[in-house]
Amino acid sequence: MDKFVITDSSQWPRLKTLAASVRDIEFRKSLGTERAANFRLEAAGLYLDYSRNLVTDEVMETLAVLAEASPLSMHREAMFRGEAINTTEERPVLHTALRAAPGDLQADGLGELSGEIEAQLGRVREISERIRTGQWLGVTGKPVRDVVNLGIGGSDLGPKLVCEALKEFAHEDVRCHFLSNVDGEPIRSLLRVLDPETTLVIVSSKSFTTQETLLNANTAATWFQESFREGLGIDNPFASPHFIGITAAPVKAMQAGIPEDQLLLFGDWVGGRYSLWSSIGLTIAITAGYDNFARLLEGAGQMDRHFRLAPPARNMPVILALLGLWYANFLDAESHAVIPYCERLRHLPFYLQQLDMESNGKSVTFSGEQVSHATGPIVWGLTGTDGQHSFFQLLHQGTHLVPVDFIGIGEDELSSPEHHRVLLANMLAQSVALMEGKKSENLPSWRNYPGNRPSNVLLLDRLTPETLGALIALYEHKVFVQGSLWNINSFDQWGVELGKELARQLLENDDGHSELDAGAKLLLDRLPRRSSE
Repeated sequence: MDKFVITDSSQWPRLKTLAASVRDIEFRKSLGTERAANFRLEAAGLYLDYSRNLVTDEVMETLAVLAEASPLSMHREAMFRGEAINTTEERPVLHTALRAAPGDLQADGLGELSGEIEAQLGRVREISERIRTGQWLGVTGKPVRDVVNLGIGGSDLGPKLVCEALKEFAHEDVRCHFLSNVDGEPIRSLLRVLDPETTLVIVSSKSFTTQETLLNANTAATWFQESFREGLGIDNPFASPHFIGITAAPVKAMQAGIPEDQLLLFGDWVGGRYSLWSSIGLTIAITAGYDNFARLLEGAGQMDRHFRLAPPARNMPVILALLGLWYANFLDAESHAVIPYCERLRHLPFYLQQLDMESNGKSVTFSGEQVSHATGPIVWGLTGTDGQHSFFQLLHQGTHLVPVDFIGIGEDELSSPEHHRVLLANMLAQSVALMEGKKSENLPSWRNYPGNRPSNVLLLDRLTPETLGALIALYEHKVFVQGSLWNINSFDQWGVELGKELARQLLENDDGHSELDAGAKLLLDRLPRRSSE
């Protein structure tokens, strides 16, 4: 990747000067019709109102010039063309190829991927339809009624988010459950209420070495073996029709015992946190139907095309990224809240935590040098109106500057008009209240609201597979833009490796842990020893 130091750009000192001046502006007084008309965008079925941000026209223009002067457009084209922009792992980043039209892949020189992607998605269609129509049978000849997805990180968060969001289309007779944590209680509690004869376990792991996923898989295998001990024995549960594997490492999956014809594959050019668009989305196709999974891909593809073609000043992912960069680098905001006003999007903040913080929680550049500025923010949130009765006190009157994304659904046929009207009124009121505030000499200080608290409002006309796909892709590209401007690799995650390696060492050897500090050694003495002892 070309070296780019954002702090050396000519726009950086100008933005520093502008930041000092905007702190004294009462933006509540400038929220007129012209600003509302200029600070809005529509793309791929989404409507963005960013008028209640701590920015002037000059700030937005300078940020747009910064984006144009950076290598962003080159990085973006490199991603879509399949260059190895994940430099530390020497891999391309091609989740966008999974939702691209064959003609677009051909134009980018990726025509050879079309057949591979078509084959993978064809398997998703075939298997999901067999399960949904009752043709996938267990060892006793009964159709599947419960599907348990074992995965962690992207193999869990993405499919779980989409399945919950698209519950409007959920299959009446097949339920999907998601287990990720290595804590034994969730899987034991779930298996206790399931029927092994009608349960299918999907082991979703890119590497097929993920400790948490494989331990849960072995627990499930033991459950099947013990359940069928009398009457019908299963020598190897993994080889039975009660297991499916989804992986980029088929050899390891087959070594674990899963037959080749019960494997779904995806390329190692799909990052884990971007994998819901791949075969990892099997649970989505099972829950909502393959046609709706295809619609999800199409919605994301629409956002891809907008991101690639729209100029920075009219580009929704770029605008969101530049606003986030403005707050992180110039107004010292350390976190960002995401508040969906739709209970079916309750998993979105958790999904975005991984997407953003695992991608841009980096402190070294592509060339391995220390950054001299803030990078990825802390991402957090909860659905409205629950959040209003939890942490909105801090948003309104606290000492922290926290930009907020409010996400609403225009029409919701699963709700009632009365409930939905109250829900959306609360969303809009919170966005306005954060910016407007309330001050009066006749009120005690604790009754005053300072205002000037920024937020975006993102509206989806309806929560459909297309708009959901576009929404998720919007945030993917926002994260990519920020990583490009900060000159960091948004597609590796080496920071999670050290803790996992130390855990492996502790499990393999209880003696002589010289790498542990004194406090950790005392804690180790209080922990249960291995059961074999």
